[in-house]
Amino acid sequence: MLRVAVLVSGGGTNLQAIIDRIEDGTIKNTEIVMVISNNKNAKALQRAEKHHIPSMCISPKDFESRAVFNQTLLKTLMDLNVDLIVLAGFMVVIPPEMIQNFRNRIINVHPSLIPSFCGTGYYGLRVHEAALARGVKVSGATVHFVDEGTDTGPIILQKAVEIKTGDTPEILQRRIMEQAEWQIMPKAIDLIAAGKVKVEDGRVIIEEETA
Repeated sequence: MLRVAVLVSGGGTNLQAIIDRIEDGTIKNTEIVMVISNNKNAKALQRAEKHHIPSMCISPKDFESRAVFNQTLLKTLMDLNVDLIVLAGFMVVIPPEMIQNFRNRIINVHPSLIPSFCGTGYYGLRVHEAALARGVKVSGATVHFVDEGTDTGPIILQKAVEIKTGDTPEILQRRIMEQAEWQIMPKAIDLIAAGKVKVEDGRVIIEEETA
């Protein structure tokens, strides 16, 4: 059984997509052992409670320094003995010591087709504003492992989404969530739970289904 911790900051729509796919059996051999938010008012915590999933708030604001917060977050995750950490809209910089302790065991979803519209400063609506301003015809989402860079870790899955005439950043954001993020994040977790994801030379190899 894959033990997963989901880290959130806001509404938790990606968390909900994961919960739904675990409950309907699309994601197999996986349990969410904890939802952690840096925001005590995050709706994601209510989603966890509704589905009887343990949750807690660990906020940098509650510690005398970022270093102490980092140590507390890392110790909490290690004490939970998690196999995989899922960043589902977690708006806190992941400390290097956490990446080192969970190498290729932290995944994130980014609302573009990396390497386009990613990196420092590209988050939330800013990603979609940039895509529309550039006039690209497709955008999408990427699930990737987290490394020390920003959106630079090995790519696991990507899905393209068409950009339509008249799209606003908000409309495009919603379409990418519905058509890409909520599909490829659960799929990536299921592949990892099935032991089908390997990282070789900085690239992800997905074991194909055998007939």
